[in-house]
Amino acid sequence: MRTPSASYSVSLRVELSHTPGTLGRVTTAIGEAGGNISGIDIVEVHGPTIVRDITVFATDDVHVSAIRDAVESLDGVHVVSARDRTFQMHEGGKIEVVSRVHVSTREDLSMAYTPGVARVCRAIERDPSDVFKFTIKSNTVAIVTDGTAVLGLGDIGPEASLPVMEGKALLFKEFAGVDGFPICLSTTDPDEIVETVERIAPVFGGVNLEDIAAPACFEIEERLQASLDIPVFHDDQHGTAVVVLAALRNALKVVDKRMEDLKVVIAGVGAAGVAITKILLHAGVPNVIGVDRKGAIFEGREDLNAAKQWVAENTNPENRQGAIHEVLPGADVFVGVSGPGLLVRDDLRVMNTDPIVFALSNPDPEIAPEACEGLASVIATGRSDYPNQINNVLCFPGIFRGALDAGATTITESMKLAAAEAIASAVPADELGPSYIVPSVFNRRVSELVAHRVAEAARADGVVRA
Repeated sequence: MRTPSASYSVSLRVELSHTPGTLGRVTTAIGEAGGNISGIDIVEVHGPTIVRDITVFATDDVHVSAIRDAVESLDGVHVVSARDRTFQMHEGGKIEVVSRVHVSTREDLSMAYTPGVARVCRAIERDPSDVFKFTIKSNTVAIVTDGTAVLGLGDIGPEASLPVMEGKALLFKEFAGVDGFPICLSTTDPDEIVETVERIAPVFGGVNLEDIAAPACFEIEERLQASLDIPVFHDDQHGTAVVVLAALRNALKVVDKRMEDLKVVIAGVGAAGVAITKILLHAGVPNVIGVDRKGAIFEGREDLNAAKQWVAENTNPENRQGAIHEVLPGADVFVGVSGPGLLVRDDLRVMNTDPIVFALSNPDPEIAPEACEGLASVIATGRSDYPNQINNVLCFPGIFRGALDAGATTITESMKLAAAEAIASAVPADELGPSYIVPSVFNRRVSELVAHRVAEAARADGVVRA
């Protein structure tokens, strides 16, 4: 059974006899059913009965029902309601538009809107670059998706993707003060997506592409980067890659290895896998082997799309072929961005000494951390209930904060490398260890460090507006 978590958090409103031992029987029943209690509150007391709200973490909807049934079966206990706290959080949406100025007098109105606003419009007409000074453009990012590759859910469409894009906007604001707005498009045609983003670009200072399936995501990003003069960043590719590189930099310090000596095997050659490959090559890793469902990517394989063909031409220097079990021997690092249950414990025995395992498939990793214990020297996952969570929120808020602050027109490889270095630096040297190679997502200093380094790199690369 998976570990109970807040993602399946339920508030049980329970009416029970106000007698000694009754609450104890309730909590015992919840524990025996596998639930984790995170809070108990009194709602009201009615003579011989008391109503309490009990917050419980579960693993899925079936588990929630089992917990409720276990409580309901007790004598003197009645479950009044079971409210899903995750759905409650999403009711009405998670974001809103808030005014930055107050309009309370006739003078305020005449400056914020007509007739005074016309003067600002004329100023921007004379000098279009003033749009960054006098409008929301300087701090606003479009979060664009077609809903084709949402989390691990796949192609669920634009409407169903909206809660994720709202969540992204919330994180932009919470961690970097950036105003992000969801743009969920009812098309999967790359031409239509590119045209739509180009047409709405005057409003935004940057574009965060999100949850667009490969290989279309590569084409869409490349075309928008070429046609727009604002940063375009596909977070599923580059955000993941940046945090992986940051984690790897610190993991190498733990095992005393060097980037230029590594052999890295990457399971999954989609959006994230290709981006991780590219950033590791830029960081100096000499031997990267990508593996998809049909085996290793090598030069001469005839069933490759354009992105995988690039991987074939620029990686796997020994032209190794075969399944992952055939290319894993001697590897220093395994990075999984594919699916659950890909490796077993014995697979790690053929890796080099002090292997590093980043099993990032979420919620179920390529190999469970428990199965790695005693074999892998450093383990990271995409989950929040294990140490070393590889989470894009460490990257994208600061990347865009830095790009917007510098007036960047694009996001370069140097800016990504700078972001990775900043994230890695947020772990103090005297605290670095196998269970602490990436900072907490709630470390507010991370976004500040990333923004500062990214802005510096943008200026050094000369990709900023005058």
